[in-house]
Amino acid sequence: MLLSALRGKVIFLNVWATWCPVCRREMPAIQKLYAEFKNYPDFHLIAASEDQNQAAVAPFIENHGYQFQVLLDPGSQVGNAYRVRGLPSTFIIDRTGRVIWNCVGGLDWSSADLRNTLRRLL
Repeated sequence: MLLSALRGKVIFLNVWATWCPVCRREMPAIQKLYAEFKNYPDFHLIAASEDQNQAAVAPFIENHGYQFQVLLDPGSQVGNAYRVRGLPSTFIIDRTGRVIWNCVGGLDWSSADLRNTLRRLL
């Protein structure tokens, strides 16, 4: 799936890997965020895995019960397109396709300010 196909949606894009301890720690909070926003028709959450060992991704997602969309990006096309310099990296992309916020490193996605900002965008 190309992100350009989601034009008109608010996109939460997380670039991560199973071997990244910080990525693994923030995944439960990303799942909670997804659970809260999944019914908004204009919200789309994507986690792009940069794992070279693609076989590690599906069991990790399944074993933890994560329900959001996970893309495999072993060639780092997404990471390169967004100039990712560390994992995890997260981007909020507005309806026009413009990155309006980005963060390198783990974050507590339960923040009321962050959730309110997402609601305003939607």
